[in-house]
Amino acid sequence: MAKIKLEYIWLDGYEPTPNLRGKTKMVDGDPASFTLADCPMWGFDGSSTRQAEGRSSDCMLKPVALYPDATRQNGFIVLSEVMMPDGTTPHPSNYRATIPEDPGLWIGLEQEYFLFQDGRPLGWPDAGYPDPQGEYYCGVGSKQVGDLARSIVEEHLDICIAAGINHEGINAEVAKGQWEFQIFGKGACTAADQIWVARYLLMRICEKYGVDVILHCKPFQGDWNGSGMHCNFSTDYMREKGGKEYFESLMGAFEKYRDEHIAAYGPDNHLRLTGLHETQSIDKFSYGVADRGASIRIPHSFVNNGYKGYLEDRRPNSQADPYQIVARVSKTIATVPTP
Repeated sequence: MAKIKLEYIWLDGYEPTPNLRGKTKMVDGDPASFTLADCPMWGFDGSSTRQAEGRSSDCMLKPVALYPDATRQNGFIVLSEVMMPDGTTPHPSNYRATIPEDPGLWIGLEQEYFLFQDGRPLGWPDAGYPDPQGEYYCGVGSKQVGDLARSIVEEHLDICIAAGINHEGINAEVAKGQWEFQIFGKGACTAADQIWVARYLLMRICEKYGVDVILHCKPFQGDWNGSGMHCNFSTDYMREKGGKEYFESLMGAFEKYRDEHIAAYGPDNHLRLTGLHETQSIDKFSYGVADRGASIRIPHSFVNNGYKGYLEDRRPNSQADPYQIVARVSKTIATVPTP
């Protein structure tokens, strides 16, 4: 028997996007055989997280996924849903509970972010701006990406892999001090779960470097790229049957529910979706083959394969709650009948 450190993490009730919270529970057990079923429900003070009033402050944490934590001896991260005091009713802030489980829904999320220190992105001068965008995307070298940022993203990648998170890649992004990682998952909640855990691990790693992870979609105005979280999605039908008729019906549904998507895709998106940089204007909807400026980017492989495969929604931003993104995408797909 050993002392096992269980870091319960959950999303609080702050709006428009929640914050991560975490606290550690010690239990006795065998780390080699420890499973999610061994994690008990646990309570917390919801009045301190905007999820309850002080006169009735109890909320419950329901474990939903378990990840090994390589930064701690005998440590695990316990991703949890917030429940009402009865332990069975999802809390109103619990968007994960609103997503219908669908093993055939595959989601890939591209999380962009900035690393800041002392109020400036890493590598920026103390005053003014660095050289214009152009040489930083997938760059290499101290001038392009710096040493501290590279150390952080490499450490983060290794810790996420050790946790079983399905990273598909990392890269420096278009603006200096901006980075990205990509996570893919089969099943409606898998990628969203892992994005939240990966965010948590990145923030915790950055604590020791005195660096902040900035998820805001447009930390600098002007000719600087903002940060997105592009959502790649497919279903069994899209991968196996597809067809132009179904695709056009699907795009019609995405256009019809444009406002609902924008509402779920993160705050301040009007600052990012201007039509001048990464994607279409916030008040318009478009789609195009290999078009980075469209709302929905269609891969060449999708068209060449008879309108089968996956599509990329480029509108979600970096600060968005991935559960709300997946819930909105899933609901829109469900409105389109299959031929």
